[in-house]
Amino acid sequence: MSRLAVPGARGNGRAPATAPTPMSQTPQTFDLKLRELLKFIYPERDTDHLVREVTAAFWPNGAHPRKRARRPGNNLWSERDAILITYGNSVQDGAHKPLDLLHDFLLRYLKGTINGIHILPFFPFTSDDGFAVTDYTAVNPQLGDWPDITRIAGDFHLMSDLVLNHVSSQSNWFNAYRQGHAPYSRYFFEASPDDDLSAVVRPRTTPLLQKVETADGPRHVWCTFSHDQIDLDFSNPEVLIEFLRIMRLHIDNGVRTLRLDAVAFLWKEPGTSCIHLPQTHAIVRLMRLLADHATETLVLLTETNVPKAENLSYFGNRNEAHAVYNFPLPPLVLHAMLSGTARYLNAWQAGMPPAQLGCAYLNFTASHDGIGMRPAEGVLPKDETQRMIDTVCAGGGLVSMRSLPDGGESPYELNSTWFDALATTFDGSTEHHFDRFLCSQTIVMSLEGIPAFYIHALLATPNDHEAVERRGMNRAINRHRWDYPELLSRLEDGSSDQARALAALSDRLRIRARQPAFHPNATQFTLTLDERIFGLWRQSLDRDQSIFALHNTSADLLLVPPSAINLIEEETWVDLLTGEHIDAIGPDVPMQPYQCRWIANRR
Repeated sequence: MSRLAVPGARGNGRAPATAPTPMSQTPQTFDLKLRELLKFIYPERDTDHLVREVTAAFWPNGAHPRKRARRPGNNLWSERDAILITYGNSVQDGAHKPLDLLHDFLLRYLKGTINGIHILPFFPFTSDDGFAVTDYTAVNPQLGDWPDITRIAGDFHLMSDLVLNHVSSQSNWFNAYRQGHAPYSRYFFEASPDDDLSAVVRPRTTPLLQKVETADGPRHVWCTFSHDQIDLDFSNPEVLIEFLRIMRLHIDNGVRTLRLDAVAFLWKEPGTSCIHLPQTHAIVRLMRLLADHATETLVLLTETNVPKAENLSYFGNRNEAHAVYNFPLPPLVLHAMLSGTARYLNAWQAGMPPAQLGCAYLNFTASHDGIGMRPAEGVLPKDETQRMIDTVCAGGGLVSMRSLPDGGESPYELNSTWFDALATTFDGSTEHHFDRFLCSQTIVMSLEGIPAFYIHALLATPNDHEAVERRGMNRAINRHRWDYPELLSRLEDGSSDQARALAALSDRLRIRARQPAFHPNATQFTLTLDERIFGLWRQSLDRDQSIFALHNTSADLLLVPPSAINLIEEETWVDLLTGEHIDAIGPDVPMQPYQCRWIANRR
């Protein structure tokens, strides 16, 4: 993302002689805010001691916080920003370090097109493709080392994962816990099978508690995700301080966006839902406070795959996450493309609030996890959701379930590559497959927020059923590891799906990067048109440029009267994607099946 220029001091007139200057107020304000947060999270602990510990963990070796916090604003990002999401070994050749190959791929094909890179967990791990970490201080040697990470950070804005809810059952931390060694003997959350756990929200169907033998006898540890992922106990402030040191390690190695993985589950209290608890939000606010006072320009992104209101709560009052994932977008875009109607997508988007000042949505369709179904709850009718699941599964996709408090199960996510999920529509048609795919990704580019693209969407990767069989997990279907020479060969062959997808998306990203109306915080309104069209009006922050972004989500030829989108007669309008001039009082504008148009008044 764009580097933030530190603003200069701004005076507010002459202050009384006895009033402290803003510079002298700020350290006191930082200390006061930090004290208030720590007092709320840990009311029975020595707050003064915790303030010193937290500050020393995030600013070690005599470093100090900035005297002034960065004020919320719209200059953390721009229309030039786009992010690639990838594993460190998504490309490999068996001879070179995967991180070196990834860097080569980025420089060869994406430099000047995508400027941000999210490398999914690159630490040693035991399961869940990196999300069961054994050592937070090391890079997985099968990928490379810290210098490889910092080299990528030198060319791209780097995002990393702070996997802070749980660690591997085979980590040094958990082994020390089982042996009763301090401080790790107090690092993990324990509960009893007799506790009231009926309201606990679960993303999985595995048992919540796992019985383990320790030096102090048998214990039941909390496992939100799997029995290889043991939940940490953030009611112990030493755990929080440990992760602040890990944050500093990431930052010192070039990371500038920190993704807070599974953060919603951080704080546990039996008898509650154990999700989104007040202490969890307070910990995010504490991290935001530290980020705002860091010398480096940092962005916090929360990963909360939950319904809209719960997800948006992580913006706080402009004092929690800088950015949140736009989780309802993938299932709603998928439904629109498969059903041929944007009815539900339009209704949802019309009710979405603009991001607060200093905040942004991260827009995407595909991720390493699959297409989440929970964010569609209350937005898509159940029968429409089921039609979508049935269609994707009939085309080779899979579905993963989650446990409900009443003991039942519900679809948690669809497992498929994005490209293959769009292969067949509700009516069984396989025509216009590539056009459907391109339209879906263009929607991501058009919306308010920062666009992000999972590498296997960017490359139109097909489902990897062999990996599912070999690895025994549904998510492997969308975690293909490309043989790098084979991928290069396909990209050189202009007729392959991989070459066509990368070329088409790169072209549109280059066009997008030149349009101020696509700034992540530029004005946005949802247009009321034919329900088969998903239409947006975007206007630049300086109100100089307008873009009418139209997306035909159907296989039908549609006609859009210029009057329906209120084109100003005195302006010259052009479709940025085709170069066609659009007459404000001219004939209806045709929209071919799945065609997108960016009708702008200025290039």
